[in-house]
Amino acid sequence: MRLNSKSGAVLVLSGPSGAGKSSLINKIAGDIGDYYFSISTTTRPMREGEVEGVHYHFVSEEEFKKDIESDYFLEYAVVHGNYYGTSIKPVKQALHAGKLVLFDIDVQGNTAVNNRLGDITTSVFITTPSLSELEKRLHNRSTDAKEVIDKRIKMAKREVQRISEYDYLIINDDLDEAAEALTLIAKAAKMKVANEDVNAFVQKWEDI
Repeated sequence: MRLNSKSGAVLVLSGPSGAGKSSLINKIAGDIGDYYFSISTTTRPMREGEVEGVHYHFVSEEEFKKDIESDYFLEYAVVHGNYYGTSIKPVKQALHAGKLVLFDIDVQGNTAVNNRLGDITTSVFITTPSLSELEKRLHNRSTDAKEVIDKRIKMAKREVQRISEYDYLIINDDLDEAAEALTLIAKAAKMKVANEDVNAFVQKWEDI
């Protein structure tokens, strides 16, 4: 019997842009059961090939700031001059439906999620084998200007210093191996039990 069969859990994925988080998520999607991928809201311009409501919710800075004032975000941060945030409502709905909620967020976001949902959260930091490999991947994908790549490299150096804040580290050198590891972690994450569910079980077990 699974104690948390009616409640969901959270899996946070962080790591430098270019580490392959999106590729890994796509690869494991069919193997981890029912999940909800939390779509961030952002003020950055839409890139070619991106779709509103699939990759991000794209809004103006004015609209984003209004939502901050209304406390509609689980977490938010300013990255490379643009706002990124996670709306609370769909996350709560997914958890109530018993789904695994996947977050692709930065280290600040991981801290915020753990502060709010720490007892049901598992976190994974995903990165390349080296800084030089990350630089190579960022240049090869040809989606960003040099100054943006330079900003991403600087941020990556800062983020890597905070790996110890995460439950797991995946070095994405071989996509198949990294996907296998992430699938195992996702399945384990779904077994995490909220503190209130543990307390309820203990009371029931003791016939209180």
